[in-house]
Amino acid sequence: MDRIKEYCGLFGVYGEDRAVMSTFLGLYSLQHRGEESCGIVSFDGRKFHQNKGLGLVAEVLDQDKIDKQKGFQAIGHVRYSTTGSSAIKNIQPLFVDSRFGSFCLAHNGNLTNSLELKDYLERRGAIFQTTSDSELILHLMTHSKKAKFVDKLKDALSRIRGAYCLLLMNEEGIFAVRDPLGFRPLCIGRKNGSFFISSETSVFGLSGV
Repeated sequence: MDRIKEYCGLFGVYGEDRAVMSTFLGLYSLQHRGEESCGIVSFDGRKFHQNKGLGLVAEVLDQDKIDKQKGFQAIGHVRYSTTGSSAIKNIQPLFVDSRFGSFCLAHNGNLTNSLELKDYLERRGAIFQTTSDSELILHLMTHSKKAKFVDKLKDALSRIRGAYCLLLMNEEGIFAVRDPLGFRPLCIGRKNGSFFISSETSVFGLSGV
């Protein structure tokens, strides 16, 4: 039966020792927004750590994996595919190593000019690893001639169209983005100097925000 789909969920934490556990709890509460796959990427000040898989949050991100994954900042994603197949290669957050450092992206929404952008990027040598339009944003950033990460992000955002929200994370921190019309929900909370970002405010209750 056809029913309303929430089209993916995002959750992120910055500046908390239990960032990974808080992100897990956030994704668990956002499970209704996507049941195909889930993932968490964290950063501990030295290294990035990934934990992703097909299936439900409680099945993929079990307690043993969560305990071993370190980080004071983390972003997570639960996926319901709107573009791209339900495959391992499309599980988010997407992570890349680039000439200006490592970073990752979690995306909720759709890009209405994705075919145009893909053609533009392929003509410039881009090789796509997924079938998700989320990867377009990564390529636009790596092709940008801007120097700073945030300027590369702004450059990429100026080229995309659609209804979307994003969480990006690099060694500097977490960047939260909504489309100019604010169509997709994205909320920010704060507790004891730590920041929390979620697709729904109701999720903040688990973290006491």
